[in-house]
Amino acid sequence: MDKNTIIGFVLMAAVLFGFSYWSSQQTSTPAQTTQQNPIEKQHDAVQKKQAQLQMQQSIDSTSVFFNAKQPNTQAPIVLVNDKMEVIINNKGGQIARVNLSEYSSYAEYKAGGKAPLVLYNENDAEMKFFFDTKEENISTSDYYFVAENQTSNSVTMALVGKNGEKIAFDYMLTDDYIINMNVRTEGMQQLFSPRTKTFSIDWEDRVQQFEKGYYFENMYSTLTYKLHRGGTEKLSEQSTVEEKAEGNVDWLAFKNQYFSSCFISKQPLTDVQLKSEQLAENSGYLKHYTAKMEAGFDPSGKEPSQFQWYFGPNNFRLLQSMDKYKLTEHDTELQDLVYLGWPVIRWINRFFTIYVFDFLTGLNLPMWLVLVLITILLRVIVYAPTKKSFLSSAKMRVLKPKVDAINAKYPNKEDALKRQQEVMSLYSQYGSSPMGGCLPMLIQMPIWIAMFNFVPNAIEFRQQSFLWADDLSAYDDIISWGTEIWGLGNHISLFCILFCVANVLYSWMTMRQQKDSMAAAAPEQAAQMKMMQYMMYFLPVMFFFMFNKYSAGLNFYYFLSLAASALTMWYLRKTTDDAKLLEKLENYYQKNKNNPTKKGGGLAARMLALQEQQKAMLEQQQKARQNHK
Repeated sequence: MDKNTIIGFVLMAAVLFGFSYWSSQQTSTPAQTTQQNPIEKQHDAVQKKQAQLQMQQSIDSTSVFFNAKQPNTQAPIVLVNDKMEVIINNKGGQIARVNLSEYSSYAEYKAGGKAPLVLYNENDAEMKFFFDTKEENISTSDYYFVAENQTSNSVTMALVGKNGEKIAFDYMLTDDYIINMNVRTEGMQQLFSPRTKTFSIDWEDRVQQFEKGYYFENMYSTLTYKLHRGGTEKLSEQSTVEEKAEGNVDWLAFKNQYFSSCFISKQPLTDVQLKSEQLAENSGYLKHYTAKMEAGFDPSGKEPSQFQWYFGPNNFRLLQSMDKYKLTEHDTELQDLVYLGWPVIRWINRFFTIYVFDFLTGLNLPMWLVLVLITILLRVIVYAPTKKSFLSSAKMRVLKPKVDAINAKYPNKEDALKRQQEVMSLYSQYGSSPMGGCLPMLIQMPIWIAMFNFVPNAIEFRQQSFLWADDLSAYDDIISWGTEIWGLGNHISLFCILFCVANVLYSWMTMRQQKDSMAAAAPEQAAQMKMMQYMMYFLPVMFFFMFNKYSAGLNFYYFLSLAASALTMWYLRKTTDDAKLLEKLENYYQKNKNNPTKKGGGLAARMLALQEQQKAMLEQQQKARQNHK
C-alpha cells in the first residue's frame, strides 16, 4: 500500500466519520421537535376552541334574546288554589312543579304523613317551545323569563328581546285542576317567514310510581291522546313503543293509574310523534313518556295560541265536569282517561255501575261496604234467571229415570241420533230445557268483566283500608319476601286466596247440580262435559296466579260474588221439593198429551225440530243414493 492509498483511506474515514456525526445531530433535532408536538397541538386546540367560542358569542350577540341568556335573581312564581300548588320557573318560563294538596303517595300514606303528592317535577319533566325565525331557531328553555302582572292565581312569563320583542306565556289557575295558558308574541312579526303558521313543542316526563305495587300501577299507566273529531287512543301499557298519531290531536295525557298530566290545545296539534318507554322496577318510576308536536301560531301576535293543562286525579265525574272550561264548542271528553272496558262493557259501567257507585259513595259509606251492597244488588237482579236455571237443572234431575230408560233402549252408537231425539222430545214434552243452566253464567260474565275494568280504575278505593288490607286499590300481602318468583311475585294475597276458595266451592256446587245433565247426555257429550268439570276446577289455580298482584278491592268483590252465588244455590236446593216438581212436570205432560195440537216449547222443542229436519234430510240422501244405484 503506497502513501497515496493510505492518505485516500484516511480521508475517506474522515469523511464517513464526519457524515455520521452530522447525521446524528440532524436526527436529534427532529426528536426534540417531536417531543414538542403534543404541547403545540394542545396550544392549537385551545386557540381553536377560543376562536369557536368567540364566533359563538358573536353569533349569540346577534340573537334577539341575547341578554336573556344570563340568569336573573327572580324567585320562582307560585300559584295556589285549594286543590293544588303550581310553581313556575323563570328558566324557560315553564311549569316546574305541581303539588296536589288533597293526595299523597302510598309511601307517605303508609308513614302516616300528609305531604302533598308531587305530580309534576322539573327534575323529571320538561316542555320546550321552538320558534323558527328567519335568522335563528329560538328554544325557550335556553332563556330566562321575567314575571309580569302577577296575582295570586295568574302571571305572565315574558321573554324580552333587546329591541322590545317579546314571547309571553300567560298562566291563569282556575278553582279546579285546570290551568289556562296562552302563548303569544309581540313585535316579532318581521322576524318570521310569511309561511310560518306553527311552532314546535317537545314534552317529556318520567312518570313516578305513587302506589304500592309496580306491576298493577304500571299496567294501568299509559300515554293517552284524543284524536280531533275521533276517539281516544293509547300506547301499549306493557312494552316500549313509538308511533305517530294517525291524525290531528286535541289533547294528550301522560297518565299513571290514578293521576294524569294532560296538555290540551284549542287548535288541533299536528305531526304528533309519541313514545312510551318502560322503566325498570324498583327505580321509583314507571315509564318515560315523550311527545313532539306542532301547534298553531299567529306570528303577528293578534291571536294567541290557547292551551290548557289538567293536573289531577283520574276521577270519571271530575274529569267530565272539566268540560265547563272547554276551549271550543266541543266537549273535551277528558273522562276517557278512565278506562271502562270494551264497548259493551263500557256501556254497562258508564250507565249502570257508575250511577250505583255514585249513589252509594254519596252516602259516605266505607268502600268495603259499598262493594258488599253492590254485590247484594247484583244478586237481587240475577236471582230470577238464577232460579230459573236451577229449576231447569232440577227438572233434568227428576226426569233422570226416564232418560235412563231411553239410553237403555238405544245402547248402540249408530242409534245416537234417535236416542238424542227422544231425549229432546222428552224434555220438550215435560217443559224442560237442557241449556237453562248456562243462563246465570251468561248474565254474570258481563258484570264480572265490567267490575274487572271498573274497580282498578276507581280512585275512590285508593288508600281505603279494610281488615288486614291497608289499601283496597293495591294487593293485600299477608306474606311477603324479597325475591321475585316468576308468575307469583314477592307476596301472597289473602283476598285472592279467599276468592279462589270461593271459586272452588261454587264450581263444586255447580258441577254437582249439573251431574244429572251429564247422565242424561249422550256418551260423547258426557265426555265433553266431564272435561269442562276438570277445567272448572283448574280455573281457581289459574286465577290465583293471575289475581295475586291485583287490587284487594277487586279480589274482595269476586270473593263476595262467588260466596253469594254459592249461598243462593244452596238455598234453592234446600227449598226445592223434587217430588212436587215431578208432579208438576207430569201435569204439564198430561196437558200436552191430552191436547195434541199443543207442542212443547222452549229450546228443547227447537232443538228437536232441528234434529227432525236433519233426520229427514239424511233419509232423503239415502233414498237418492239407492235410486242412483
